[in-house]
This record gives sequence, structure tokens and C-alpha cells, in this order.
Amino acid sequence: MVSKSQIKLITSLSQKKYRQQHGLFVVEGIKGIQEFLDSHYTLHSLYALKGYFEAQNAIEIAEAALKKISFLKTPQNALAVFMIPKVSSEKEAGFQLVLDDVRDPGNLGTLIRLCDWYGIKTLVCSQQTVDCFNPKVVQATMGSLTRVKVHYTNLDTYLSGQTLPVYGAFMDGENVYRASMPEDAILVLGNEANGISSAVSEKIQHKISIPQFGTSTTESLNVAIAGAILVSEFKRG
Repeated sequence: MVSKSQIKLITSLSQKKYRQQHGLFVVEGIKGIQEFLDSHYTLHSLYALKGYFEAQNAIEIAEAALKKISFLKTPQNALAVFMIPKVSSEKEAGFQLVLDDVRDPGNLGTLIRLCDWYGIKTLVCSQQTVDCFNPKVVQATMGSLTRVKVHYTNLDTYLSGQTLPVYGAFMDGENVYRASMPEDAILVLGNEANGISSAVSEKIQHKISIPQFGTSTTESLNVAIAGAILVSEFKRG
């Protein structure tokens, strides 16, 4: 049985200010919840239809009640609330991916999965980038958030203190397929509509771009797709 106060708490977690206030976020779906249960994340509460997560002492919930607390159009069989962990602000060694004001939850979720695939342990984001514990971001990561730390910081300060070469994705940069790229570097991706901000651009030493081979009038690539291509080229060397 789920109480009115529990419903109020869970539904409030759709907003960043309440996630920060309570230090909690929501995960939905059997696979996603299991990924978090098997990770370093601490479970706060777990709600499931009869027959699911009984070993974890889940609070049994009816479908009608699950619909009230779910953030999905079609609720899955379970919903869990986890505690938001503290993330270390230590600078990472090796290749780093940095996001400047990426706003779309789906894009951030995909980029977190990208980091997981390529073994990038920490994703550095500007303070204006969408919250990684936004329910849509969590859903889009498909569990990869359990293996990738997302660190929010002032990029001007962060990049100023780096010794690694800093690359940035631009429309008018050097052709990535002709550029010589080191294994250890920082790659900055910008906002979906406006690209990398002028303040962050000043910290970038190497501008790179993905050439267009077709005759389409498409202005640019989706930031997550561009990120996948560019990270792949860095990893390929």
C-alpha cells in the first residue's frame, strides 16, 4: 500500500529542486532498477506489482497506484527511489568528455550510455546542463548511470586548470577524419541550438568538425550522434 505522503514525495521528484532538497531520484522498470540495486547506489524505497522484487521486500502496489507515481505514459512493473550520491570533483586522467549546456534529457542519457560503452568513467557538465537524475535522463541511460559519474561544475574554471589538450566540436573546425588526435584529451560538446558558448570557446585549443558528405540542407547533427562519431575517432586514434 502506498500512502498519500509517499505519492506526494515521489511525484515531487520530477522537479530538480525537490530532488536536490530530498537527495532522491526515481528509477523505473525491472532491468533499470536491478542495475541500480546491483550498484553502489543506496535504495530508499521500492514499489512493485505483486510477484516482482519480493526478495528486496518491495512494497506491493496496485496498477492504479503505480500509474499515480509513474513518470511514464505506460508504467512498468516497478518503481524505485534511490539516494543521490556525492560525486568527487577530482580531475580525471585520460580522455574526458565535457558538455556545455546540453538541455535535452534524451541527449544526456544517450551521452552517458556513450561514456559507458567507451569506458569513460566521468562525464563533466556545465551547471546549466540538464540534471542527470531527471527521470527522462535516468530512463535513457538504460542503467549506464550506475557506471558513469556525472560531475557538474563551472567549465571556465575546470578547463583553465587542465593540462590535457582541449578539443571542441564546431561546424567550421578541422575535418576530424584528417586531424591527428591524442589518446588523452578533453572533448567539449555544446548546446543543441547554440553550440559551445563563447566563454568556453576561449578555452578550446583545437576546433574539429564532422564533414558533411551529402547534399542535404540539414544544418547540423544531433549532439549525441556527433558525440558518438567524435569519441569513436579519438578512441580509434
